[in-house]
Amino acid sequence: MLGAAALARNLGVSPLVIGLTIVGFGTSAPEMLVSSMASFSGNPGLGIGNAIGSNITNVALVLGVTSLLRPLRVHSKILRRELPVLLLTMVAAYVLMWHDNRLDLVDGLMLLGGMFLMVGWVVREGLAESGSDDALVDEFAEEVPLGMSSLVAIGWFALGLLALLGGSKLLVWGAVEVATYFGVPELIIGLTIVAIGTSLPELAASITAAMRGEDDIAVGNIVGSNMFNLLGVLALPGVIAPGPFEDAVVERDFPAMFLVTIGLLVMARGFGERGRLDRIEGGVLTLCFVGYLAMLFFGVGS
Repeated sequence: MLGAAALARNLGVSPLVIGLTIVGFGTSAPEMLVSSMASFSGNPGLGIGNAIGSNITNVALVLGVTSLLRPLRVHSKILRRELPVLLLTMVAAYVLMWHDNRLDLVDGLMLLGGMFLMVGWVVREGLAESGSDDALVDEFAEEVPLGMSSLVAIGWFALGLLALLGGSKLLVWGAVEVATYFGVPELIIGLTIVAIGTSLPELAASITAAMRGEDDIAVGNIVGSNMFNLLGVLALPGVIAPGPFEDAVVERDFPAMFLVTIGLLVMARGFGERGRLDRIEGGVLTLCFVGYLAMLFFGVGS
């Protein structure tokens, strides 16, 4: 991800646009690769569970743990515009899947189309705000690497991509083996083991940003990643291995994703002028994640 960001900066792309697109896409790359490989292997439920489970993990576990370690203060008006878009994206994806409990090729293509529209909107917002005094502009300007040659950046990008491909393949193989051995549905494995595994980059990025005082990036990573997950990652099982999915996806998992996301907005008061996420709220989010895991493994709502 750093290699791609450095290369984009060398090509004249503004740090804010890099942060809103390449960084968001980079933290969702594990989910995209895992969902692709799972679908090609005939396990689309693993990919669907990965997309939804990662969003729940990002909000409840990643932001919960991050704000437990260091309370977050977020003031970026860019994020205040992105958060409602995330909620609308969730509603659109839910309606698309709820009406027939299938994720078909048309559904997948519509989600991918939405991803390209979202990227275009984010780039336009980034270009419009690049010269502003928004907190996110300054934080991304400090984060995007300086002084890295394009050749070195390409090398780091290629090395990271190879490591990501290998790790994703191992994760899918291991998840399928665990599901087969213990008789656990692949959807549950996708929602838990795979989702937590692919959310580790978001956890590392958010904690690192929070420790540096870059609270807007800590939250922005999650908002951007979750939009990519809903549009890009969720689309892949529909494009590669279209078909029906378990009722629990729309009856249990989507509502859980809605609840933790709306709960985040309520607890943080929408990240308004004095928006914050303190340790109490972080503890509540983390407990919500533990409760969701308990619900999955003890069969509540399944």
